[in-house]
Amino acid sequence: MIPYWAKDMSIGAKAINAVCETAAEKPVFRESMKKRRCLIPADGFYEWKKIGSKIKQAYNIGMADDGLFAFAGLWDRWKDPAGKVIESCTILTTDANALLKNIHDRMPVILQPDDYNPWLDPGVTDPAKVSDLFRPFNARLMRVYPVSSTVNKVGNDGPECAEESSGASDSLEQSCLF
Repeated sequence: MIPYWAKDMSIGAKAINAVCETAAEKPVFRESMKKRRCLIPADGFYEWKKIGSKIKQAYNIGMADDGLFAFAGLWDRWKDPAGKVIESCTILTTDANALLKNIHDRMPVILQPDDYNPWLDPGVTDPAKVSDLFRPFNARLMRVYPVSSTVNKVGNDGPECAEESSGASDSLEQSCLF
């Protein structure tokens, strides 16, 4: 996310995710936490687990029913020196749930549909009033499976990125305790 006050867009590379516990205090996210909250729709996301000194296994993570869901997001509008407007966003993160903690210590804040209106309510400008939404999503409603290294290349953007791989890490789901 590039905040409206940024001198250049390079700050956006450092603001891909916002830690929910500190976002309301960080200058890059503070105004958006008050006035520019959004939903970021998804049908899955990827996370990588380090399994060796130079090897990482990618996982596709989503809902057990393969349904759509929404991340808690923040957005902003930045204008470059030439006057071009760029709208950008970031995803809030929270502690990982039982399904994901073996992969990563954080996960995106996934909102329940009943949480959409409170999160988007423009009348709520005190971030503390929506902080109860920053909880790990119910692990029993989610699924995870390993994918091939195809997803590791930015130029790859097709359905093959999300195909389940029969790699050595397939046992992760079985090893997670709910």
